[in-house]
Amino acid sequence: MTEQAPQGAPRVLIADDQTLIRTGFRLILTARGIDVVGEAADGIEAVAAARELSPDVVLMDIRMPAMDGLEATRRILEQTPDCRVLMLTTFDLDRYVYTALSLGASGFLLKDVTPEHLAAAVRLVGTGDALLAPQITRRLVERYAAEVERTAETVPADLAALTPREREVLTLMGRGLSNTELAAELTLSEATVKSHVARIFAKLGLRDRAQAVVLAYETGLVRPGRR
Repeated sequence: MTEQAPQGAPRVLIADDQTLIRTGFRLILTARGIDVVGEAADGIEAVAAARELSPDVVLMDIRMPAMDGLEATRRILEQTPDCRVLMLTTFDLDRYVYTALSLGASGFLLKDVTPEHLAAAVRLVGTGDALLAPQITRRLVERYAAEVERTAETVPADLAALTPREREVLTLMGRGLSNTELAAELTLSEATVKSHVARIFAKLGLRDRAQAVVLAYETGLVRPGRR
């Protein structure tokens, strides 16, 4: 029996060129009380649907006809900056996932994700947080960060705007530490850590931790192969 969508549940748009994927994800999410407001079969449809429907979360396939998921993500986040995008991919160490994170995607999911993980991930990013599996994300960024030119688009601001403590926090975020782990490492309260993180995001124009991890590598705060 399908649950009624609870108050505050994220509204979701599913963009994938495979009908079975869209249908399966819709059934999984609606059965768990999450409202799927629309579907799109390619990037052009996804951009138009996001503009019309204003979803909280877009599940975005990377490889689609007409317009791929990367360009669609870029356009959607430009038009609706409060929207969150989760990339769908078939394997985790995908260079296109790395590019998507640098563009502002809030995380990624493998297409064989379990129903419980899918619903939990959508709810998480729907709150404005980022979906990061630190070990996988670090491996992904380490593999591709050195190959990407540091442009104004991938490095949003000069790190000189940060205080020494904020640079330290950003470095540890880049290494995959959670707020709880940051608090323990720096002997601070979690509330203080959250304040530092919020100021880092504001100063550097970052959307969430996914972009923070990418930025930490691209600016050299964290180097591949070093914890």
